[in-house]
Amino acid sequence: MNNRMIRYIISRILCIEIAFIFIPFLISFYYHESSTIKIAYTITMFFLLVVSFILSIKLPKNTRIYIKEGYFIVSISWILMSLFAALPFFISREIPSYIDALFEVVSGFSTTGASILNDIERLPHSLLFLRSFTHFVGGIGVLVLAIAIFPKNNDEALNIMKAESSGPMYDKLVSRMSYNSRILYLIYIVIIIIVTILLKLGNMPLFDSIIHAFGTAGTGGFGSKNTSISYYNSAYIEYVIGIGMIISGLNFNLFYWLLLKNFKQIYKNEEMRLYFKIIIISIILICINLYPQYKNISRLFRDVFFTVSSVITTTGFSTADFDKWTAFSKIILFILMFIGGCAGSTAGGIKISRILILFKSIKGQMKRSADPNRVTTIKIDGVPINKETFMKTTNYAILFISVSLIFILMIAWDIPDIQSAFGAIAATINGVGPGFGAYGPASNYSSLSGVSKIILSICMLIGRLEIIPILILFSPSLYRRALKNNK
Repeated sequence: MNNRMIRYIISRILCIEIAFIFIPFLISFYYHESSTIKIAYTITMFFLLVVSFILSIKLPKNTRIYIKEGYFIVSISWILMSLFAALPFFISREIPSYIDALFEVVSGFSTTGASILNDIERLPHSLLFLRSFTHFVGGIGVLVLAIAIFPKNNDEALNIMKAESSGPMYDKLVSRMSYNSRILYLIYIVIIIIVTILLKLGNMPLFDSIIHAFGTAGTGGFGSKNTSISYYNSAYIEYVIGIGMIISGLNFNLFYWLLLKNFKQIYKNEEMRLYFKIIIISIILICINLYPQYKNISRLFRDVFFTVSSVITTTGFSTADFDKWTAFSKIILFILMFIGGCAGSTAGGIKISRILILFKSIKGQMKRSADPNRVTTIKIDGVPINKETFMKTTNYAILFISVSLIFILMIAWDIPDIQSAFGAIAATINGVGPGFGAYGPASNYSSLSGVSKIILSICMLIGRLEIIPILILFSPSLYRRALKNNK
């Protein structure tokens, strides 16, 4: 392993985090917040600077990075960023428990939206901003931003991007990875700006508009009100955020093709078509199922549209307590939690692309069963899927289910019923936030023990980084190789 290059990149990531912390630090002056808040930011930035300096200040001669090192860099960077970002909440005593502060920050970076806060509105403006700004950072990924800011060799940049990106296929938009990353972030920022403007036009305060735009584009779900989006009681705001969540759940490559006016490529995208089909069918089924419970049809559609949009994109905003819906509707939402958004989006879940590959594989197997001599080829968008991609998809699905079951067993010690246990893990590993039972949209995770909060924090990181990068940290061969290189 190239230990010096690993330390150098992580030190640069921590330098970027200093810039992130500096923004809410300035906001604390604008809103005339207490000196305790300002001191908390100052101490955090000082620690970040010291650790960054200790790790590395000079670019090593050997800059080669392989995929395994990319996984290691991604995992350690996300863990360290979470550990440091929790400090302002803890040092200021706005969240007295460091474990609680860490849970909140991990939830933000992983764009999960799960919370331990019983009164969100009492937080100072700067900490509310930092809390939601973690969605902006974690939405596409801080390593992608690092590639955009610090251009590297294409192969090394690709290995880092692969480790942090979501989905089984990550198509290159352009040949240069640093330029590619800038395009992704530009698209991302444009979506945030558009959502902010539209929310402001709906009479939402500017600060709240920015906060909710971070949560919408990052599909995170953190807001500034205790009752989430239902606080505003506005159909306009709900539809703006609902549509924004659906757009953010799409593969960002589609927006690049849109800029190039490559409408044919967009139209033939099977993942996008399946994504919209699942959304439409889910809305129709739930509306039919809940029709007897609603007196107003427009309100029924409004609640169902927003909830389906929030759950499938794993955002976590809420306007209705879906935990009180019928079993049929809740089962549909539970399935949507695991399906998630498209590959290459800010959404969590297994991803539509993997579901598509698995579905086509099952369909091909059924055809071969009827006709053993028949040769079938799995194609996505008319392009054959190679055996390696198929095996990775199948292995990931099995690994995802296995890890989810392990976490359910681990958390069951501290949770009163099976529905709450399943709901908590489904909501955190898929990045949804609110689950079912004791941890539904009308409640939070504050009642859990410290151990359970740590378990769910790991669960959120594993879900956001898609398991492998975190598991790599527990690989003995990785450390044996590192020790050998240090000798």
